[in-house]
Amino acid sequence: MSLLITTVLIRIIIAFEIPKDGFTELKVYDIIGREILILINEFKTAGSYNINFNTNNLSSGIYFYELSVGDYREVKRMVLLKK
Repeated sequence: MSLLITTVLIRIIIAFEIPKDGFTELKVYDIIGREILILINEFKTAGSYNINFNTNNLSSGIYFYELSVGDYREVKRMVLLKK
């Protein structure tokens, strides 16, 4: 399973692959661990996905995103810089 993050203006695109079917959650947390967004909370079949989300309501800072599929869990860090 891999995670890739790409920023486009005020949108962030998170691309990921799921190797097997399972209940999938993709969440975003702030630097102190508060849950900010739930981007996915549903059953997904194996395959590649792109999730877009708007960063208008987020301030510049460090965030973490967590992908959970079944018993697999991966956490990555992202830095959001706004002008």
